[in-house]
Amino acid sequence: MKSYLKHYIDGQWVDSEGGARHEVIDPSTEQPVSEITLGTAADVDKAVAAAKKAFKSYSQTSVDERIALLERIVEEYKARIPDLAAATSEEMGAPIGFAQMAQAPAGLGYFIGTLAALKEFKFEERVGKNRVVHEPVGVVGMITPWNWPLNQICAKVAPALAAGDTMVLKPSEEAPGNAVILAEILDKAGVPAGVFNLVNGDGPGVGAAISSHKDVDMVSFTGSTRAGIAVAQAAAPTVKRVHQELGGKAPNLVLKGANLPEVLPPTIAGVLANSGQSCIAPTRLLVHESQVADATNVVKAIMEATQVAEASTMGAHIGPVVNKAQYEKIQGLIQSAIDEGATLVTGGTGRADGRNAGFFVKPTLLADVTPDMRIYREETFGPVATITKYGDADDAIEMANDTVYGLSATISGDPAEAAKVAPKLRAGLVTINAWAGGGGTPFGGYKQSGNGREGGKYGIADFMELKTIVGEPV
Repeated sequence: MKSYLKHYIDGQWVDSEGGARHEVIDPSTEQPVSEITLGTAADVDKAVAAAKKAFKSYSQTSVDERIALLERIVEEYKARIPDLAAATSEEMGAPIGFAQMAQAPAGLGYFIGTLAALKEFKFEERVGKNRVVHEPVGVVGMITPWNWPLNQICAKVAPALAAGDTMVLKPSEEAPGNAVILAEILDKAGVPAGVFNLVNGDGPGVGAAISSHKDVDMVSFTGSTRAGIAVAQAAAPTVKRVHQELGGKAPNLVLKGANLPEVLPPTIAGVLANSGQSCIAPTRLLVHESQVADATNVVKAIMEATQVAEASTMGAHIGPVVNKAQYEKIQGLIQSAIDEGATLVTGGTGRADGRNAGFFVKPTLLADVTPDMRIYREETFGPVATITKYGDADDAIEMANDTVYGLSATISGDPAEAAKVAPKLRAGLVTINAWAGGGGTPFGGYKQSGNGREGGKYGIADFMELKTIVGEPV
């Protein structure tokens, strides 16, 4: 079992002040795979103090210096991709091939994209006789999830470094190993002491301490809407900036007359990738009443062709979901749909392939799902798709928008027709015959899906303050 019992504070690996040991469980085997120390408010105080001190000098570094630093990080990251992938696979259950090809490179992509954006970023502009400048926001507290751990960590760390900020990161206690390796990468790349600090812990302990800390100028959180509300409430008394990417319940609006065998496979892939544990998974299929039977058959075949296997096995399969709580939540949602009148087309409750261990969910399709059902409303976070029929295009758009979330939406069908529908969907990301976003573009949501953006120049700007200077000699 791997041990990551120390925190990384002020450029050193240090013992916790009063923290408790925590075992990380391999979701394929339900056995411990690594251990960390759940930190304390005292650990957060140390990390924030180090970040505050380092901000004085790091905020004054030149753009060229930050570019050189990001370039070194990219090279060090590339060398550690096998280690990052292994840690991610073991701790959160991503199949090792998927971890090597998608999970670990996703974090690298944010560093590469931020580096390119930094080289072009306009730090100041003239407005009449006045000057408007972008300046570092200060000390940033970062709280990140387990589902795409490196993606979400690097989506914050990279722009913060580019902006001239310093930071304290709390990664998920479900998948902390990759964050420890990232700290090693940053250290080797020469990130100055105190600029990046890592405190492992849970939400009620370390997360709450970061959110409420008087010397944290901004808190950037990715996770559930429920937890995001708690972060915002904890941050409110200090009036710090709150930057959030929260939950989603993405529709997949299948246009009338769509070539289903052509357009559905690339969008259903988003329901299955990462065992459905993606906030932009387009799980809520809205299908014209004339094509419901055909769509059901196409999706059923995709689900039944999807293999489920241990994360350590190489191959094109999906792995387990992250933990027992998540597994039981998914089981409960599937059963609730059946109890409320949905038709189970394939999959269902119970472990995939009759296993007696591991959190393996059956790829599942439910038809005859209506908007009043729990599974239509709640984020499932598993390899589960639902089909709901609509009558006309206006109905479909209204149904797509009928959710408290607005992170992403997918349209399946003729691209020209889809382009006419896209502006009518209330979501921060709209994809056509695909489900993932594009490099260098802003990522974030409407409504209860959040209030910040990550990626490219937009991510850098969100980690900076704007200052107006009036009266300078011109």
